[in-house]
Amino acid sequence: MAELKYLSGFGNEFSSEDPRCPGALPEGQNNPQVCPYGLYAEQLSGSAFTCPRSTNKRSWFYRILPPVQHKPFVPYEQKNLTHNWDEVEPDPNQMRWKPYHIPTAAAQKQDFIDGLHTLCGAGDARSRNGIAIHIFTANTSMIDRCLYNSDGDFLIVPQQGKLLILTEFGKMLVEPNEICVIQQGMRFSVEVFGETRGYVLEVFGVHFELPDLGPIGANGLANPRDFLTPVAWYEDRTVEGGYTVISKYQGKLFASLQDFSPFNVVAWHGNYTPYKYNLDNFMVINCVAFDHADPSIFTVLTAKSLRPGVAIADFVIFPPRWGVADHTFRPPYYHRNCMSEFMGLIKGHYEAKEEGFQPGGGSLHSVMTPHGPDTECFEKARKAKLEPERVAEGTMAFMFESSLSMAVTKWGLETCQRLDKNYYQCWESLRSHFNPNNKSIGK
Repeated sequence: MAELKYLSGFGNEFSSEDPRCPGALPEGQNNPQVCPYGLYAEQLSGSAFTCPRSTNKRSWFYRILPPVQHKPFVPYEQKNLTHNWDEVEPDPNQMRWKPYHIPTAAAQKQDFIDGLHTLCGAGDARSRNGIAIHIFTANTSMIDRCLYNSDGDFLIVPQQGKLLILTEFGKMLVEPNEICVIQQGMRFSVEVFGETRGYVLEVFGVHFELPDLGPIGANGLANPRDFLTPVAWYEDRTVEGGYTVISKYQGKLFASLQDFSPFNVVAWHGNYTPYKYNLDNFMVINCVAFDHADPSIFTVLTAKSLRPGVAIADFVIFPPRWGVADHTFRPPYYHRNCMSEFMGLIKGHYEAKEEGFQPGGGSLHSVMTPHGPDTECFEKARKAKLEPERVAEGTMAFMFESSLSMAVTKWGLETCQRLDKNYYQCWESLRSHFNPNNKSIGK
């Protein structure tokens, strides 16, 4: 595979044209009477026209044929994708899933679309407020079909196997320990190279942003320069029998046929683009004296709500770093949270639960459900000699955190058959260390 090229920066105003057609971008205007090379102009709007300039998102395409040319959409059956948060009764228990099963191609061919499985979520795509968490498994590339999401943005976290993602803006190669964001309305197709698995965070109504840094200052966490956007690439291809365009609309899938590839954009410009990011580039902020800073210091991207400081969803990682805090219990503390916390593991062993929580699995600690280190982790950390140490070396855990109270689907609770019903037992052997006659304990 030839090395792919990218444009650098988060939310930048980009312009790109396929080098096979130099000068394809119109000069000085967006919508000339006749575009260079006889192309069609089309605008993709990711925000209301009247949004403030700082939040206005749009890009212009210059393409061989416009996507308006297609047959009517008809329902496309995909039984594991849902926004029905009432199909099973609520369950406040701590939940942990073993690695989600990937079917073999010999047993069942499955591409990215058919391999989407909704695990949990909240809110409503029609009112443009909410989230969904999906697991994807795939063993087959998408052939002559693409997907676009009318409901919101997809943040995709591959865990096993790399993804070659073809978009209207160009191509991206996304490997484990990288993420990508495909924003609302952008058409994309996913090529895989064997058995593949990962996680998807979907947000309705808002877009992901870099978190504000506050007292941290001008630099740190995910730096804007490390986000990469593809460069223009087009194919002028007629598809006998039809190219299938699948729309996710109000939580359902619909399919339409057209006789040409949708990846026929010769040039584009704008600030509304897909992008990818390598998690190794995250500049970690950490405690250097005592106690914990809250895990918000590990936020890569945030999707804000209308309440200041409260997110519809945060994407948080727990990367390799140094632990140096004195007189401190260093693993994550015991916690009850007004937010919902879904965790996944890309590789390695998570520091607070080295057994049971495996790459390709997940856990959900719902609003105000207590959680924290298992017994083994607690006892080990309580007695550890506090020297500088590398934490989470060879590991990458992440969290989708939300202010919404998420419901788990029937697939997550029953159908997938990956729910670890013994998860609660990891805390059962915690014992009391209380001694009312010895105040000096811990000093």
